[in-house]
Amino acid sequence: MTPDDELWRKRFGIFALLRVSGLLLFFLGMAITFSDLVRPGGALGLGMVVIGCGLVEALLGPVLLRQHWEKTDRR
Repeated sequence: MTPDDELWRKRFGIFALLRVSGLLLFFLGMAITFSDLVRPGGALGLGMVVIGCGLVEALLGPVLLRQHWEKTDRR
């Protein structure tokens, strides 16, 4: 395996981990909102904040990471 292949393999792992962790955070927010996980009847405010963080991480995180990698590769 060439060093370039190894670099892209690591980057793909980071990219996938970012997407999966954002998805897990989203589901945690759903559980907080609609279950008795935090308090009886659910915690709408806290759940919505966690859902928003999960969506931002899952959707915008990879875009920002790709932009960072493109800047790094140009140097």
